[in-house]
Amino acid sequence: MYCTGLITAIVEARRVGLKVIPWFEYGFASSYNLNGGILLQKKPEWAARDCKGNLVKKNGFEWLNALDPQVQEFLLNLVLEVVKNYDIDGIQGDDRFPALPCEGGYDQVTVTRYHQQFHHNPPQNPKDWQWLQWRANILTDFLARLYQEVKAVNPNLLVSMAPNIYDWAFKEYLQDSPRWLKRGIVDIIHPQIYRRDFNSYRAIADKLITQQFTNVTRSKLAPGILIKLGSYCISPEYLVQAIEYNRQLGIQGEVFFFYEGLRENNNTLAKILRNSVYAKSASFPTFSNWSGGGVSNSKASSILQGVERLFRNFF
Repeated sequence: MYCTGLITAIVEARRVGLKVIPWFEYGFASSYNLNGGILLQKKPEWAARDCKGNLVKKNGFEWLNALDPQVQEFLLNLVLEVVKNYDIDGIQGDDRFPALPCEGGYDQVTVTRYHQQFHHNPPQNPKDWQWLQWRANILTDFLARLYQEVKAVNPNLLVSMAPNIYDWAFKEYLQDSPRWLKRGIVDIIHPQIYRRDFNSYRAIADKLITQQFTNVTRSKLAPGILIKLGSYCISPEYLVQAIEYNRQLGIQGEVFFFYEGLRENNNTLAKILRNSVYAKSASFPTFSNWSGGGVSNSKASSILQGVERLFRNFF
């Protein structure tokens, strides 16, 4: 059975020269305020458990046990089904893929695995640093496997990730994005700098550049900017200011959450971008642009200008 919605999106995207990178947004979450939903009804043993044995729930989301090999296989097969059967240009994870709330990991499978390695049970404190790192390493190994298997199908597919901000994401959701970069298991990364004022955005962008990314890995950075959520819509001034600040830092692209924000108020944001910071056309970058490793800043700048100008086919 094929996904007609995805097929339609691919057909329409090709018609106007857009790339298609499916976003596996839900990731290892099983449901939202549904006590685990249909997945855990059918597979209760896949539930993530906290130190009291309860189903892990955080910010309304109930979670699968992302450390369980069976659960990982299930998510990997979902990704590979899309990669093998659809004419796409890459795949994207997010703040739930790969991820697990730090409160998880107390299921019997994971506890047994930990005990076999260290000869004692995991700490009751879910934020014990060694316990955090041990679980984060399992998720990093999963991402490495996903990366390798996607590339085995098509080495030119982009593997992109949109994690939350390190090290908050590490401490809360076991996302070790610096290690992802060090191991070379992500082609492009979009830390979610979802802040509603420029000063907060600038502080995090500065931290990314000074503490997480190097001159080599900076070419993989295209931060996420929140342009719409509920009744919130970013001001044109803030959006342009954030993009211009990215360029000052040597960051040559960004992504927006989410598309409908561009269409608000008779396409106000889209028109401003088209007439200012996104005025020039450029080609979309490919995996080969990042695979060389030691790319110069000038070359990276030229390559990633394509990310910022995908709007030319819309307006």
